[in-house]
Amino acid sequence: MDYQPSNTKAAFWMAGWLSAMLLMAIAGREATRALDVFQIMEMRSLIGLVMLYPLIQVGGFAALKTMRPWQHLVRNVVHYGAQFAWFLALTLIPLAQVISIEFTMPIWTAILAVAFLGERMGFWKNLAVVLGVVGVVVIVRPGANEIVPGQLIALAAATGFAISITMVKSLTRTDSVVVILFWMLVIQSAIGLVPALAVWRWPSPHIWGWILVIAFLGTYSHYCLTRAMLHADATVVVPMDFLRVPLAALAGWLIYSEHVDTFTVLGAALILSGNLLNLKAAGGRKK
Repeated sequence: MDYQPSNTKAAFWMAGWLSAMLLMAIAGREATRALDVFQIMEMRSLIGLVMLYPLIQVGGFAALKTMRPWQHLVRNVVHYGAQFAWFLALTLIPLAQVISIEFTMPIWTAILAVAFLGERMGFWKNLAVVLGVVGVVVIVRPGANEIVPGQLIALAAATGFAISITMVKSLTRTDSVVVILFWMLVIQSAIGLVPALAVWRWPSPHIWGWILVIAFLGTYSHYCLTRAMLHADATVVVPMDFLRVPLAALAGWLIYSEHVDTFTVLGAALILSGNLLNLKAAGGRKK
């Protein structure tokens, strides 16, 4: 697939990803008050297929063929497993520790991108990752406790997400964004069908609204992420995701009156600085 490299366009699509993920977190918090996670994930995939149809219609179903079915299958099995591990970790260890461990993902993504995609890790990319990790640690300030199973499960989730993102970047070289999204929704619907039926409860009208929000954002957040991958290396795109932590803190303050302290502001500044330096340096090299 031939797309013009552009860190500005990548940043634009990542802004869409971040906005969608923040809104989906709010919707997810409300939906999980009444429904099991397996059911929410299944409804998200099935409804997402319907919502994706306008984009499918543009090229027709014939355009959804792929020469890499096994890569799609492996990527989505890994992604679904990572989602499950992340939710499981939330029930075993404090949220601060889950978030801190989750955001080791850019480190694993960078290693995988260098090893399997031929990308390069220069000084500025390394600096963005380091500042991002330090910023997240400053914000969540995880306690120095002994390693417990929940922490290992959260680490497995972060690694799984990194593998999934690296495979998405690889898939963008041959498949369109719509093809990647279509097979994601189909495969993950199949994976989650039996677990969802086992815990099924019919949603109330109020919860249906949140489910529709999750389905729409769950589908088009990945559209934004995949488009970002088309315009820049994974090692440029992924560090931008660090911004999700301070933005989530801001959303918590505005919506749920959660306290935003000095550490959050300092961590956000470190994360933002790393991303801006990385994007500025990458843009300068391409002039």
